[in-house]
Amino acid sequence: MRRTTRKRETYARGVVSTSTPAGITGGPFRFMLGATVLCFSGYALLLPVVPLWAERGGSGALGSGATTAMLMATTVATQLAVPWLLVRIGHRWVLAAGSVLLGAPAPFLALSADLAPVLALSALRGIGFGLATVAGSALVAELVPRAQHGRAAGRYGLAVGVPQLVLLAVGVAAVERFGFTAVFVVAGVAPVLGALLVPAIRMPGAPAATLTRPRPRPATRSALAPVLAMVTCSIAQGGLITFLPLAVPDAGLLVPGALLATAAGALFGRLAAGELVDRRGWGGRLLVPGMLLAAAGMGAEVAGGGALVVIGAVAVGFGFGLVQNDSLTVLFAAFGSSGYGAASALWNIAYDAGTGVGALGLGAVAEPFGYPAAFGVAAVLLVAGVVVSWIRPGTAVGRP
Repeated sequence: MRRTTRKRETYARGVVSTSTPAGITGGPFRFMLGATVLCFSGYALLLPVVPLWAERGGSGALGSGATTAMLMATTVATQLAVPWLLVRIGHRWVLAAGSVLLGAPAPFLALSADLAPVLALSALRGIGFGLATVAGSALVAELVPRAQHGRAAGRYGLAVGVPQLVLLAVGVAAVERFGFTAVFVVAGVAPVLGALLVPAIRMPGAPAATLTRPRPRPATRSALAPVLAMVTCSIAQGGLITFLPLAVPDAGLLVPGALLATAAGALFGRLAAGELVDRRGWGGRLLVPGMLLAAAGMGAEVAGGGALVVIGAVAVGFGFGLVQNDSLTVLFAAFGSSGYGAASALWNIAYDAGTGVGALGLGAVAEPFGYPAAFGVAAVLLVAGVVVSWIRPGTAVGRP
């Protein structure tokens, strides 16, 4: 039986590897997904719990919000340095260190609900989260052939999204039943267990020769459309998740159902985009449809009322899911194999920064003008992003 092997050159640390990655069915990729699930489980479980802990310690609404702000601020600041770390110490060490820094401080939250120690521990956990998110999404490109980047990104989206879909609601309920300390311990153990899986993530190939690392090709123009799509969509979803419970008070199960719908829509959107990118060669062609769908969803939230709340949330989630997957594959193609770490960092920063801007910026609009006005501003930003993307389109990935 004749076997053919496609050479793959990797320039991390200035070396060449000539082996083909195992792909989405290989052990290394599956172990990476397992580590990601455990890491994001610790993150999602505590995201609503830490502000509640601070509030019960007497910090008030401002202090409670500051805990999440501190977590995300140190996350974004750390993400800026991760590409440098990936080159110098390797993807696996960065992922393992991030998982440990995210999880190990969590049980110490139980020692005090005072704002200062909670903020300090949140900052430390944010550093870990920044390391883990960039290393994890960079490994999507490193562990599979380029022809599978779309589907790999979709599966990574499941590993990231399912813990958030399940545990964001479970965390608060678990506190009421088992207490804060038990939840802090579980949220600390999960990412550390994920770090134990990291040694099983075998990077493809072994150094065959030492070369001078090539200069990455210019990617600024090709990166504009995917980054703009990520920022505008994350602003919309960040605002929706933050303010929908306030915009539709006393709605019974309507708001929880809408929030569940937007999270589920994002998961299905990422999976659908992965199939379309790999099997149809539609890389770079899903950004505009995704933004338009999200804009329509925010428009439905402006109209509000009954089923439109849920329908709009589904549309925002599915559109953002398309954008999440497609933008990541576009950035991988734009930066090339020597720049996967930088592409991953840029994608994660756009995601996290946009979420923060959505919560703060749309809140500033909602305060004087109301929540429908804030949702309308998000829709306008998405349409503006579509216009800019048409004027200066990103590079389509296509089939390699």
